[in-house]
Amino acid sequence: MEKEPYGQDEDFFAAEEDGKEHENGESTPKDEGRNPYLLSPKQTEQSAPAGGIPTRKKKRKAWRYVAAVGLAVLCFIGGGLTTWLSLDPQMRSLIRLKTRMDMSYYEDVDDDKFYGAIFNAINTSVLDSYSQYMTADEFAADTAEGEGNRSGLGLMFHTQTEDGKEQMLVVRVCGNSPAEEAGFQEGDYVVGFGKAQETMTDSVSFQAFSAFLETVETGETLYVKVERSGSIRTVAVHKEQYVENYVFYRTKTSAYRFTGDTASELSEGGTPLVALPEDTAYIRLLQFNGGAAGQFEKAMRQFKRDGKSNLVLDLRDNGGGYLDIMQELASYFCKSSSAKRPVVAVAKYGDGRKDSFKASGNSYDEYFSEDSRICVLADVGTASASECLLGCMLDYGTIGYEDICLSTRAGITRTYGKGIMQTTYPLALVEKDAVRLTTAKIYWPQSNTCIHDRGILPEDGTETVAESYALDVELNAAIKALFD
Repeated sequence: MEKEPYGQDEDFFAAEEDGKEHENGESTPKDEGRNPYLLSPKQTEQSAPAGGIPTRKKKRKAWRYVAAVGLAVLCFIGGGLTTWLSLDPQMRSLIRLKTRMDMSYYEDVDDDKFYGAIFNAINTSVLDSYSQYMTADEFAADTAEGEGNRSGLGLMFHTQTEDGKEQMLVVRVCGNSPAEEAGFQEGDYVVGFGKAQETMTDSVSFQAFSAFLETVETGETLYVKVERSGSIRTVAVHKEQYVENYVFYRTKTSAYRFTGDTASELSEGGTPLVALPEDTAYIRLLQFNGGAAGQFEKAMRQFKRDGKSNLVLDLRDNGGGYLDIMQELASYFCKSSSAKRPVVAVAKYGDGRKDSFKASGNSYDEYFSEDSRICVLADVGTASASECLLGCMLDYGTIGYEDICLSTRAGITRTYGKGIMQTTYPLALVEKDAVRLTTAKIYWPQSNTCIHDRGILPEDGTETVAESYALDVELNAAIKALFD
């Protein structure tokens, strides 16, 4: 089973459905201080609020008829005829069709159903898989998630084995989430659940677990039966609002994560990574979202305080995110550039225009020496902004292909191969809906490489390791492959 490079804590927690994780969008409108450019994960199944379409109140046909006639009169009086005639013939036909249906069809046609069919057709049949129309509710949820605001348990699963059997294998525990606080680990299997330990249901069905969680109120304690290393334990946990932590820092003797109401407090917690060399630190970056840039900056300060000279950067299953966050993180990794703000990505649009995106600074020499070793872990879930950062590091000599270790996922060994950019456009001030469109191809800053539909492959000269979700087994194997 190929695991897609994205995940979403939708409504109650992040999970896979039919063997694929929900997509993770990243966008905020310009007026919230963040640029709308996305190096974002692939969109597949659209997880929408109830209805999945714009909310419009149902109107009576007689009212619609009067309104239509009145609108026509106003068009003539106010010069609206010019606007009407400027519309595409197909758009005028659509408006006439809707008006005639409202006036003459023998049954009421719900507005939500009518517009929903149109917008769903646009998403599935017109736009590419990275673009989408978003209702006001979807846009608001997408914006909140892009800022790191989550609701639920904070778990992501593989829900099928390779031979199609049901399972709930935990493949990610969201940072600063109730699940992390309760002690869930990657590699756990959920095998039961309930509101009381005495009445738990034994089940490995994600659909059943999802239905159960819908009955649990925010803050209410529930119990989850977990299988780990052949033994069964019961974990008490609750659904909650939280801000996700995307950065984890570990050394041979210590471990840190970000906690607190805004996931901004660097706190000791987790397991040291004893496989690391003494002079090396490890940072896992899970998404270019929310407070990731500030979290990464604090992790690098800890790196400096610890006197480390080498770094293992883990981008496995990092499906991308905001381009401006990538620009901030890239400022640590432009080794051969003397520019104050090196170019880290180039966007080429369909009309021939180009945009050069620059790092927020150039601080490589502040943290690393000429002899420092930086290595990167990646897999088929490493996509978009992650691949853009990898390209920047390769182009500026910060790493070579031999410093990349690719983990195999269901027989696939490569990064995802997404070299295109999306831009989000709010469509109206009142409805507050939006559309996300693929607008440009992304090229690496020096080599002019675009990895779209290819990715980084073992034949480029990378190391490789086998897949394992048991705690740190795959990670330890990658460190051994890179440093031995």
